[in-house]
Amino acid sequence: MDSFEVNKILGAVLGTCLCLLAINIAAGAIFAPEKPAKPGYELGVPEQPPSGKPAEQEKQQPIEQLLANADMKRGENSAKKCQACHTFNKGGRNLVGPNLWGVVGRQRASEPGFNYSGAMKAKGGNWTIEDLNQFITNPRGFIPGTNNWINQANNQTTGRNTTTLYRVKFTAPDIMASPTMQFTI
Repeated sequence: MDSFEVNKILGAVLGTCLCLLAINIAAGAIFAPEKPAKPGYELGVPEQPPSGKPAEQEKQQPIEQLLANADMKRGENSAKKCQACHTFNKGGRNLVGPNLWGVVGRQRASEPGFNYSGAMKAKGGNWTIEDLNQFITNPRGFIPGTNNWINQANNQTTGRNTTTLYRVKFTAPDIMASPTMQFTI
């Protein structure tokens, strides 16, 4: 092999490397990611004022009013997030969270075969519609130390009442027909 052949091979390798470098530079210029204005991720944690006191919470409406004004379709959509961890059907299995069929009126931390957190076991008492609404709105505020991690930013919106209505419909069908709950669906 003479030097002319070696020059052609090295020239081809060098030309290929230069071509790849040019393509890389062009692709970097075309597909460069935008730098965020504020680095990091937005977390769904309520902010506290600088004084160290918790922010004032919005005034809660009575549960009957929330249920009366709730939209079933929006409730079904917002409850889909809950179905990642819970089942709503009668006799359904436990997932990451317990089955929620018949939860209203049932004793807290009583679903057979589910390992509840110590905080949930210590809370005691039976679930009421109001308790369920407060828990959906702010689980760690209602039961400090619970393992439930519902994103609170989503629960401070109208999704709160729709999720409550949807859950109550499928978890306490006898309460929906109760004469004390005067509302229409």
